[in-house]
Amino acid sequence: MKNTLLLISSLSLSAASFAQNEDTLADTPAKLDTVKVSADFRQLDLMQIPSAITVVDAQAIENRNADHLESILSLAPNVNFAAGSSRGRYFQIRGIGERSQFIDSVNPSVGLIIDGIDMTGLGGAATLFDIEQVEILRGPQGTAFGANALAGAINIKSKQPTKETEGYLEAKAGNYNSQGLGGAISGSLSDSVQARFAINQFKTDGYINNIHLNKDDTNNIDETIARGQLNWQIDSNNDLNISLLKTDINNGYDAFSLDNNRNTYSNNPGQDTQDTTALAAKWKSKLNKASILEIHTSSNRTKSDYSYDEDWSYGEYDSNTGNCVTPNTCLSNESVWGYSSTDQYLRDYNRNAVDLRLSSAQEGRVFSGSTEWTVGIYTSSKKETLNRNPKGYLTDLNTTATALYTELNTNLSNTSKLIYGLRIENSALDFADSNALNESKDETLWGGKITLESLIDYNHLGYISISRGFKSGGVNTNTEITNEERTFDTEYNHSLELGLKSSLLNDDLTSQLAIFYIQRNDQQVKNSIAITDSEGTSFIEFYDNATEGKNYGFELETAWSITPHVKWNTSLGYLATELLEYSYTDQYGTYYNNDGRSQAHAPEWSIATNLNIELTPSIRLHIEVEGKDEFYFSDSHDEKSRAYALAHAKLEYSKEHLSLSLNGHNLANKDYAVRGFGFDNDSRPGNDPSQHIQLAAPRLISLSARYNF
Repeated sequence: MKNTLLLISSLSLSAASFAQNEDTLADTPAKLDTVKVSADFRQLDLMQIPSAITVVDAQAIENRNADHLESILSLAPNVNFAAGSSRGRYFQIRGIGERSQFIDSVNPSVGLIIDGIDMTGLGGAATLFDIEQVEILRGPQGTAFGANALAGAINIKSKQPTKETEGYLEAKAGNYNSQGLGGAISGSLSDSVQARFAINQFKTDGYINNIHLNKDDTNNIDETIARGQLNWQIDSNNDLNISLLKTDINNGYDAFSLDNNRNTYSNNPGQDTQDTTALAAKWKSKLNKASILEIHTSSNRTKSDYSYDEDWSYGEYDSNTGNCVTPNTCLSNESVWGYSSTDQYLRDYNRNAVDLRLSSAQEGRVFSGSTEWTVGIYTSSKKETLNRNPKGYLTDLNTTATALYTELNTNLSNTSKLIYGLRIENSALDFADSNALNESKDETLWGGKITLESLIDYNHLGYISISRGFKSGGVNTNTEITNEERTFDTEYNHSLELGLKSSLLNDDLTSQLAIFYIQRNDQQVKNSIAITDSEGTSFIEFYDNATEGKNYGFELETAWSITPHVKWNTSLGYLATELLEYSYTDQYGTYYNNDGRSQAHAPEWSIATNLNIELTPSIRLHIEVEGKDEFYFSDSHDEKSRAYALAHAKLEYSKEHLSLSLNGHNLANKDYAVRGFGFDNDSRPGNDPSQHIQLAAPRLISLSARYNF
């Protein structure tokens, strides 16, 4: 696989080098990519931002036939996800990020913003119907996003209202009884008000056969989502944008098989639901010729139910003898040691945030007009309650954050600029549970960045950036850990990034190259230990701190219009990671030393490449290959995923208002894992697997139809 990755990388770089126009210093500058990135303080073109950013537009989402964020993350280099749920909703950027959530509340490393609404840690809502683009920002984003963007941030932006009335209806159907139906309508309500509304439902039976229950829909997907957008031009100086998000996600969860395949034996399949009602408003006012005021507010109410059959099997066992209570009702009718258990996590989230930002307009620049500036105040409150069944365990977590931030852009010359920002954030939490545990934590954190960019010539933008990201410490809630392990410390990351963005071949070829090194201080590590005793198997989970970690590598993205009818896009990532000075002792007194080992969910190589071919004015073919190297599933055991490569394709016919497409995902029907654990959960005699995995989707074939009006 590495040879293939290196070959594609070499071809991309060779093409860029071979075709470089020597007359780039002509009077007319090259036309750089006009994709706007909205996650930045000031909306700029992608190729003008000195940072590693991948933008996945609406066409790329349609090419993947993607219903959820998990389906497009591989288009960005060095980005991964973990499932252990109905959707892959835990994200890792450059090897940094969470992989699950059970008892403990999560301080996420990757921020998730949907239309200005903080959905961090609630990735189930990241569906992709009527989405304009997804922006994936790699590297610490401490200045703009604070403690929830240690590794980076993902910003999802819906399609915006239009002045002219337009809309579409879309339907799809595929194997595994997959079906989707949705539509959107947009237009003007008055001369100064535009609105857009979209609604979509997607269902599939899923890819699991439950042998015991004789059902094929215990791991089903059933997602309904509605979006609303309202843009109001109050007057020439004031604009108001309102976003509404409603999700009704009722997915099943029965993903793990004792045999590491898609045949399960669970008698109590779980579910993975998320009911969200969220609202965001953004008011932008041109106060005068010198300054612009922006006020962002958001509110999010979410209820979720995450549950599963913990033993992945059926039957009841006698806790004293280990024998099956009634013959022929257990997974094995022999006398074996087993257990029967379910687990359920009912959570309520209540989040509110206000971000007040003042920025310079044209006449407000300082230092003799050379410097743009932004200053802001951010405050948020989050309340999270947990009811864990059947354990009868209750928790109540309240967190608040208040931050001051600023960013300045100084033109050093006609071709170079210095960008420097700082964020100071106070984070406080109060935790209480039904075991009479009460913990509080209050700390003031800071992060920021300094970036020097230079326009090498009209076609090449180079930059070097130093940034500091942070993620708050927290409280472990597991009652079986020691008092010394009760809290864990804040993690700080210091990142160095060098980048080059280029436009070549008269703008037919664009490329982005980033080389990075991240030093992780007090790296937060999630530890999970499986304990088997006379009452069965239980899991002790807690967060710990490694002394250090380091992550480094490079990322290359190219977009080449080979001809007006053929386009070739490629992304390539290389990532090396290491845990430093990390060891622990389990409940049995066994000592583990992971010093020097690679970090979890951090594949060394990742690649995605695709060809878009316009065969005729009405027929278009999209061919795509993606792949990932092997990676560890966890920092607390040494089980790995296998390397894999997948092929996808789409054949589309379009004529006037109608388009039809045939879509194929994972055409070779490859089995690969999106989550894995290293313990024995199999009570059958003669079976002692050390690894249990959740398999991703097999081959999917679907037909889609869309009518635009």
